[in-house]
Amino acid sequence: MSNKFRSGFAAIVGRPNVGKSTLMNALVGEKIAIISDKPQTTRNRIQSVLTRENYQIVFVDTPGIHKPKNKLGEYMVKAAQNSLDDMEAILFVVDAADGIGYGDRMIAELLQDISSPVLLVANKMDIADVDKARKQLEELHKFGGFDDIVEISALTGANIKELEEKLVSYLPEGPKYYPDDMITDQPERVILAEIIREKALQLLKEEVPHGIGVEIERIHDREDKNLTEILASIVCEKESHKGIVIGKGGRMLKAIGSQARKDIERFLGTKVYLETFVKVRTDWRNNPATMRDLGYDLKEF
Repeated sequence: MSNKFRSGFAAIVGRPNVGKSTLMNALVGEKIAIISDKPQTTRNRIQSVLTRENYQIVFVDTPGIHKPKNKLGEYMVKAAQNSLDDMEAILFVVDAADGIGYGDRMIAELLQDISSPVLLVANKMDIADVDKARKQLEELHKFGGFDDIVEISALTGANIKELEEKLVSYLPEGPKYYPDDMITDQPERVILAEIIREKALQLLKEEVPHGIGVEIERIHDREDKNLTEILASIVCEKESHKGIVIGKGGRMLKAIGSQARKDIERFLGTKVYLETFVKVRTDWRNNPATMRDLGYDLKEF
């Protein structure tokens, strides 16, 4: 490889719950995007940055491409599609363990109109039926005409370095877009809100998490105590959901806050006092004003 500096952008696309956020976190080596076993966890287009001595890759993690059911869903799909423009490479992630289905083929068809190189990334190979998965991958590869196939496990880190090296081969000579110590372009408030939402997704069940948003109301640094005070509201769509989020005797809300506080302390590098409360905004996923309040940038859509 040339000693000249290389740089570029790589989009991570795929249907919901195939491990896109886990992959981005593994590539960057930091927890930037939230992770849960529920689909459509990522709602915003999140950029993270990997900087090495001779290159810089800016990863764009996108919401899972799916058939939208509300304004928020439409926004998520549009965000994913817009991420495909002007990329040096696209990582098309599929779930090798779950198998390749209609949703994957739909995305593969969409990618046929994209001029950027596309790498088919088979995630969760560590728990997949390898022979079955490779047969399906080859069929999808023939259909999509991708530039390469890489088998990985984002969770264990298997073949992540190989994937990184393949990506570097697509990078042109270019500038360093971000400082060496920058790992994401997301505002601090967005990251904090996403950490809290992740804990709610992990602890709550059924349809309630899909109607949850988080708004950071206040951040106050207490330099005299090396303490950051954070006030956050968890927004849900129904009064009945409010009770579920709070839980009997407030136990669920306390558990969400306790788990979130630990991750926030690691992220900020300081002690944190986190206060959370719950409020209802009916049908907020179809309300652009509320979506903006909760950090969704709708100006492009």
